[in-house]
Amino acid sequence: MSSHDSILRVGMVGYAFMGAAHSQAWRTVNRVFDLPARVRMALVCGRDEPKVAEAADRLGWDGYTTDWRRLVESDEIDVVDICTPGDSHGEIALAALAAGKHVLCEKPLANTVAEAREMTAAAARARASGVRAMCGFNYRRVPAVALMRQLVADGRLGEIRHVRAVYLQDWIVDPQFPLVWRLQKDRAGSGALGDIGAHIIDLTQYVTGQLVTGVSALTETFVRQRPLPAGSSGLAAQADGNGRGTGEVTVDDAAVFVARLDGGALATYEATRFATGRKNALRVEINGSRGSVVFDLERLNELEFLDATRPAAEQGFSRILVTEPEHPYLDAWWPPGHIIGYEHSFTHQMRDFVEAVATATDPTPSFADALQVQLVLDAVERSAEAAAFTEVAKEGAPVNASGRGGGPA
Repeated sequence: MSSHDSILRVGMVGYAFMGAAHSQAWRTVNRVFDLPARVRMALVCGRDEPKVAEAADRLGWDGYTTDWRRLVESDEIDVVDICTPGDSHGEIALAALAAGKHVLCEKPLANTVAEAREMTAAAARARASGVRAMCGFNYRRVPAVALMRQLVADGRLGEIRHVRAVYLQDWIVDPQFPLVWRLQKDRAGSGALGDIGAHIIDLTQYVTGQLVTGVSALTETFVRQRPLPAGSSGLAAQADGNGRGTGEVTVDDAAVFVARLDGGALATYEATRFATGRKNALRVEINGSRGSVVFDLERLNELEFLDATRPAAEQGFSRILVTEPEHPYLDAWWPPGHIIGYEHSFTHQMRDFVEAVATATDPTPSFADALQVQLVLDAVERSAEAAAFTEVAKEGAPVNASGRGGGPA
């Protein structure tokens, strides 16, 4: 089937940082990959009409609306792409699934475990009618990460013993940075934990094939009052100059935890937005009985790999430049050695999603996969509150604390 045989008409809710990244991917995916369906960027939604009209023109959407319900209910939409803060993920996704629309929802899935379970159940019901749902953990689609998973799955690392994961940023280290929505629990669910910690939880579980079963955690909020914002876009914001005062930060600024994985490995995680000098530093290291592998987002076209089965005199970490056509996703891009960037992970995400929808197969990560990450986030919050090792709740089991554990998309 050629990419001209069917059309997937996409409606996207939200147009800021993630909306721009998703738009670039929707614009690009059919120009790079030969897919069984062609994407049409039909409609984008935002609350501010002048801004969403400008965004529609700039990002390449056919039209715009200020009412997400109109988008969801439209007979001219096949796919609903949710790029809003976490407090609206559930309402939009549930309405879209009920309307028979395929759904791509940014991570984390929701702001509470209860809401994530409701969304997962709705996705399971919709699947029976051929409706597909996926959560957008884009770092799975970095070719080096996909190769990392392949090395583990092929047994090149042997028995996995240690996992180390950090995600470090510094964009709110200035105490005068305004109180944007990502710093408000009712909008974001949690802070660094849900915003960037969710990424490394999903990434490590994806790469190792092991699930987190229990955690011992600490969280901290270093700056508890911030100036009220005059405006914000993406990760940038301006303080209100009219003396409206300050507001309370109600999320964590940093989270650190140790964890047990169900395959026997021990893991350490650190997620912070107060690592001065670190802009978007994600690093994962896996140690096994037969070797080790390291991924660093700041060098996203590379892996470090050590093969411990080689003679001792020949051992050492080698650099794999992940640009060969034999590597995941890269046969569609440039000649060997020509590197790709952050935005390509979203294009690969759309490629996998479109292919799954068009061929009636289940995309990953599913809402059930995203719910499992949500359960880990919840366990981290409960552990930090109780200062105790805390088991991750099983799917379908009650959560014995607040049930929270989300974060911004």
